Amino acid sequence: MLKIIGLGPGAPEALTIGAFKELKSNDNIYLRTEKHPTVEFLKEEGINFSTYDYAYETSDSFDEVYKKIAEDILVKAKSEKDLVFAVPGHPLVAEKSVVNLIELCDKNNIEYKILPAVSFVDAMVEALEVDPIEGVKIIDAFDMENQILDRRIGTIITQVYNNFIASEVKLKLLEYYNDDTEIYYVRAAGVKDQEVVRKIPIYELDWQEDIDYLTSIYIPKCENNKKDFYDFVNIVETLRSENGCPWDREQTHESLRECLMEECYEVIDAIEKKDDAGLIEELGDVLLQIVLHATIAKEDGYFNLSDIIDGISNKMITRHPHVFGDIKADTSSEVLVNWDEIKKKEKGLYTITDEMNSIANAFPALVRAYKLQNKAKKVGFDWDNVEDVMEKVKEELNEVKDVYNGENRAMIEDEIGDLLFSCVNVARFLKVNSELALNKSSDKFLKRFEYIENKAKEENRNLKDMTLEEMDSLWNDAKKTEK
Repeated sequence: MLKIIGLGPGAPEALTIGAFKELKSNDNIYLRTEKHPTVEFLKEEGINFSTYDYAYETSDSFDEVYKKIAEDILVKAKSEKDLVFAVPGHPLVAEKSVVNLIELCDKNNIEYKILPAVSFVDAMVEALEVDPIEGVKIIDAFDMENQILDRRIGTIITQVYNNFIASEVKLKLLEYYNDDTEIYYVRAAGVKDQEVVRKIPIYELDWQEDIDYLTSIYIPKCENNKKDFYDFVNIVETLRSENGCPWDREQTHESLRECLMEECYEVIDAIEKKDDAGLIEELGDVLLQIVLHATIAKEDGYFNLSDIIDGISNKMITRHPHVFGDIKADTSSEVLVNWDEIKKKEKGLYTITDEMNSIANAFPALVRAYKLQNKAKKVGFDWDNVEDVMEKVKEELNEVKDVYNGENRAMIEDEIGDLLFSCVNVARFLKVNSELALNKSSDKFLKRFEYIENKAKEENRNLKDMTLEEMDSLWNDAKKTEK
């Protein structure tokens, strides 16, 4: 039978009587590594063994090491009656080689027995004098990128083998904690005369000179630290509560419509200005709108934030079959075609008119016009060249001239709309975003007008007292300063 034994955290006293008896009575012993304090005790007791330390020298990653070890132990277990595989700590705590080995044994019907031991977690709890019942998360340093940290509970990070790994761990921690947050640096927990426990700020983690394979760290529960998403949701729910803010409590989905649109435009403004600090603030304002809507819906019993996140997550997976499925798409254009086809199936859009009707009326008018024209283009309902579109603009302008002196306001509005729609068509043909182009022209107008007003102030004149010709001359001067 294959016996998988834990050697404990490093002190001989932590070996169980059962484990020690098995080690003493078996000549067929394999250790994952000899680099463990308990191994010296095994030598003193005359226990012979082989190790897999060579696997670390011939593999490119720890995952590969643990895979090779498990596969080799399986081969030996098939041909040998009694076999012991011993690992540091507890076999089922942070021991990937054992996880791999158990999977292989189950697949190959190999009988095995686990002989437990004191784990490094027990040693850490004792060294730090903390009660795990208050909540402890245990993370392998090599799996940091796949973990979500939570400062509401204590966190143990094990296998901080060297300064490079410590540096990677530190960078991950700084995403969730302030850099001066105090943590516990723990080395050789549970090993008499070797155990080291000291408080350090996170930013000093990779400065420690005694980091080795016995190093772990502990981050205590620390609620007063960087705010995270859960804090933010709680803040919004507090604002909506009975003792919260009167304004926030009054809001509905309908009353917040304009707020959401304004915040989105302010995000775009920050992007245009390349204002990173402003972008952080404005994206936060957009996030506030989303959480507010989710909170309102939760109160009404319709949906909650989890439903929103689940929905968009599933949509991203479904809409990206070239990433999460077996569809091939090597270019952006192929991705967009797939996206469009999947969207049509999801929403039951069977005709071009269906697709046009699915374009939200709340879009800015120029954007909606562009999208409608693009949908028509898909079936060939489009102009042949931009020159023809420009002629259409002239035609629409003449139609405005025909009616602008009349009293039929509806007709004037209609012709102005046709003119603007044709201008969007010109922009589309020239691959220009009409919304951005118009905004840039508005910015340019503002800058030139500011120039006129400043010049008037320099001359101690009031704009209202200046003639149109004088202002126009200054306008032309402003244009020259832009060149």
